[in-house]
Amino acid sequence: MKYLITSIVLFIFSFSVWAQTEEDAVKWTQELQKTGASEYELVMKAAILEGWHVYSQFTAEGGSLPAEFTYVNAGIDYELVGNTNESETLKVYSDIFEVEETYFKHQAIFKQKIRMLNPEIRQIKVNLFYQVCKEVCIPQDKDFYFTLDGKSAVIAVETIDDRSREKAAALKLDLKNKEVLQVVGDEASQNENGLLMIFGLGFLGGLIALLTPCVFPMIPLTVSFFTKKSQNRSTGIINASLYGFFIVLIYFLLSLPFHIFDSVDSQILNTIATNIWLNVFFFLIFVFFAFSFFGYYELTLPSSWANKMDSASNKVGGGLGIFFMAVTLAIVSFSCTGPILGGLLGSTALAEGDVAMNLSAGMVGFGVALALPFGLFALFPTWLHSLPKSGGWMTTVKVVLGFLELALAFKFLSNADLVGNWGLFKREIFLGVWILLFLLMTGYLFGLFRFPHDGPKVKLSMARKTTAVVSGLFTLYLILGTLQITNLKLLSGFPPPDFYTVMEQESDCPLGIECFKDFETGRAFAESQNKPILLDFTGWACVNCRKMEEHVWSDPKVFQLINEEFVLISLYIDDRESLPEEDQFMFQYDSGRVKAIEEIGEKWGTFQTINFNAASQPYYVLLSPDLYVLSSSIQNTDTATYESWLKEGLKNYQTYQRNIAVTQR
Repeated sequence: MKYLITSIVLFIFSFSVWAQTEEDAVKWTQELQKTGASEYELVMKAAILEGWHVYSQFTAEGGSLPAEFTYVNAGIDYELVGNTNESETLKVYSDIFEVEETYFKHQAIFKQKIRMLNPEIRQIKVNLFYQVCKEVCIPQDKDFYFTLDGKSAVIAVETIDDRSREKAAALKLDLKNKEVLQVVGDEASQNENGLLMIFGLGFLGGLIALLTPCVFPMIPLTVSFFTKKSQNRSTGIINASLYGFFIVLIYFLLSLPFHIFDSVDSQILNTIATNIWLNVFFFLIFVFFAFSFFGYYELTLPSSWANKMDSASNKVGGGLGIFFMAVTLAIVSFSCTGPILGGLLGSTALAEGDVAMNLSAGMVGFGVALALPFGLFALFPTWLHSLPKSGGWMTTVKVVLGFLELALAFKFLSNADLVGNWGLFKREIFLGVWILLFLLMTGYLFGLFRFPHDGPKVKLSMARKTTAVVSGLFTLYLILGTLQITNLKLLSGFPPPDFYTVMEQESDCPLGIECFKDFETGRAFAESQNKPILLDFTGWACVNCRKMEEHVWSDPKVFQLINEEFVLISLYIDDRESLPEEDQFMFQYDSGRVKAIEEIGEKWGTFQTINFNAASQPYYVLLSPDLYVLSSSIQNTDTATYESWLKEGLKNYQTYQRNIAVTQR
């Protein structure tokens, strides 16, 4: 459990070292020394920047990962003589991992003797995996090329075979009238609205965090500290405002690593968000967070971190000292804010659009809400007297958050089930679990049972009773929806889709519409029926895709248009089912990067990117069977706009057909 918490925390706080790359921290050089007729010594040296360290090959098991050498073709072209020797190391006991770790500071030297077996070999490749560490550790790979004849090393460039080239070429469509795709509905305003919504969610999460026992008592203490310590009121206000600014900055910086991931591959965040085992991992983490809110244990960062930050704030003073005070707040309050931030990360992963931008917006919203009272109470210190006293109500807030964390946890388990095509967590089962959770929450709020950290039993407040009634009504809403007495449109996208049910269904397509899940098969059918294509880029775990299907496609006019006038081709970007071995291939992007296409979702995600320069879902395109683009593409929108878009596409298709007929006369 301790290692799990530490791993999560190390990842979250990795922003502090991402700004300084490994290339700055470690400089590698190499030497080749001839020691005999067919014997050589390979020497690899690292100059390590001050404050950083690199772990030895022999650091203790259970701690950080050791350095590991891979000698390519050893035992075939040459043999290793003895082990890889290394220069002098330091040994320090780690409080985090509770083992003695071995590492290098300032300099590391590795030496390996070899004896050649194949006299024709003129080059040797060595791969080193290692960790360069400061506050956190960054894993790195380094390739060394040693040439025995003194000539320049020949570094092989990754290429793809002819079969893969043919498969990749087949993905590229010869689209006609493609220029209309440049206008993608009202995407800019949709993205803007999405960011505002995520910012709002983050702000709400920050307000909730303020009500927890880790943060709420610190508000009057911190504001009083600034107002009393400062020489005058204006200085106190400036310092408190600066403190609030640094809080916002810290939470914004937490999102920076995700922008780095996004710049590597446009599909990488989609892949991460829909990865089966990552969703299972999120499920376990959120269950873990929930039970910490229930009071069975407490999540805390190492106390030494807070002590170091507090000490630094006292030593340096000024603006930098206030920054360290803000970092101290982030560390000390982690037991309450950590699970809420986890929920924010989860909500961002479930949202559509640019995940990195969404997360930044959410983190800024969270930081603003957390920082707001420090600035406001510094401006109006008399307001401090109106703050409610700390008490058992804060424990109730934590327990309610625990139930909400559990509900979100099962969404991730549902995602894994959908993407993995397991068929275990169908719609009725998911709703049954949520009914049980909110029924338990209602019972808790009415005082029917208690958790370990609840205080003495007291009379229920009006706020608690009101929340209990709301929770009870929501439970009733879920029950009626499960029994299909009412629809669950308010929850569109969270439960599994209607067709993913324990009841036998004629179709596994949205709303029972006939659909195709392979582009060429659907295109051939459209050609035989002389109908236009509605190309639907979607996902099993796509919340907005479900909202479009359940809110927009279900409209009678829209449903009739799709069902009768178009051939629906739904391509699931997050389908993790493996392609048949003969259909797997390597795809090379224009940048030269090569990617293995081994799953159905990877194929359609690449198909969407190279043909439509898009990576988000839902994403809709109207095409003729011979690939004439009938209209601009469109994304998440309202019913009237979508209906108008379908009618425009249908009209353009009919015009296009008439023009072809005239041309052929």
